[in-house]
Amino acid sequence: MENDGGESLQGPVTCGAWIRRPEKRNLVVLGRSRRGNSCSSMLEIFSFDPNTTSLPSSPLTTFVLEEVEGDPVAIAVHPSGDDIVCSLSKGSCKIFELSGGEMGIKLLAKELPSLHDVGPQRCITFSVDGSRFASGGENGHLRIWEWPTMRVILDEPRANKSVRDMDFSLDSEFLASTSTDGSARIWKVEDGVPLTTLSRNGDEKIELCRFSKDGTKPFLFCTLQKGDKATVGVWDISTWNRIGYKRLLRKVASIMSMSLDGKYLALGSKDGDVSVVEVKKMHILHYIKRLHLGTNIATLEFCPTERVLLTTSVEWGAVITKPNVPADWKEWQIYLLLLGLFLASAMVFYIFFENSDSFWNFPTARPRILGDYQSSDHQNGFGPFGPVDM
Repeated sequence: MENDGGESLQGPVTCGAWIRRPEKRNLVVLGRSRRGNSCSSMLEIFSFDPNTTSLPSSPLTTFVLEEVEGDPVAIAVHPSGDDIVCSLSKGSCKIFELSGGEMGIKLLAKELPSLHDVGPQRCITFSVDGSRFASGGENGHLRIWEWPTMRVILDEPRANKSVRDMDFSLDSEFLASTSTDGSARIWKVEDGVPLTTLSRNGDEKIELCRFSKDGTKPFLFCTLQKGDKATVGVWDISTWNRIGYKRLLRKVASIMSMSLDGKYLALGSKDGDVSVVEVKKMHILHYIKRLHLGTNIATLEFCPTERVLLTTSVEWGAVITKPNVPADWKEWQIYLLLLGLFLASAMVFYIFFENSDSFWNFPTARPRILGDYQSSDHQNGFGPFGPVDM
């Protein structure tokens, strides 16, 4: 576990994300806000050590943002790991290209006019296949672009009162967006049109949303707030009807995340607790109390290749946590299992062969019996079928 906030001389961590690199190597990007005149706002890239489950104290590279751009608000990383988009507090989004190897990582700013002066963006995200990019503004303006051509698919100024959260479905067919007024809408991405509004009771607020990602269960998970009671509701995306709900976090949720393989759902509270849920059975596997004590969790994201969580908060910085969930099978373990099954099958076949009463186990027995029988018949003057009546 690594704590990069609190007593650091740098500015507080405002957001973060995983970066997946070739050969299952992972990096972490963190956004830091300005602290007075002594520390500038910046982006930092760290290497991740899966053996120690931690981040080093020093970043691989740093990109200092200009004062007129403001502080980092949210970060979205393209699935390829090559492009990073950062929304800034002064009302624009900045795109970076990640280049170089581990010893020479660089962040290069790229010009993308479509993302200039779009206003403060609360949410930014890529689709799972990386072909779409969406942003949701504090003023309720929702945009969807084709990536990387930046062809506008949807430009809706009044999509929500103020966008609270959003997520693409696994096949990039739908986008779900929630609003600060408690409503949630579903958008047909290819056509760039609204499809439906999720039903809710009058005193319920839908706050966070995540689509299932395992490819077999067509569900949408949303956090529901009803007074001081927080639950997670499940909608069937073939009918958009709610099929159930369950209480999976004892506190009000501030953020929700789904693992890339869709097996686990994580919820972070506004006072620092984290709940890790097995989607198949919808029960809590690991509840982490006071991970960010008394502080709103701003980032909660599963590592692309490890069962590890990245969380950030202004008070406690970046924290790497390994939740108590069943370990995944490694590739060498699968091959070892297959080899064991093959050897066991060969052993069973050998035992069966040695103990079976088959013709092939006695190659000389039957010809000898047949020869004796024929010799006896000829001595008695009978053929093989007995005496013949002439």
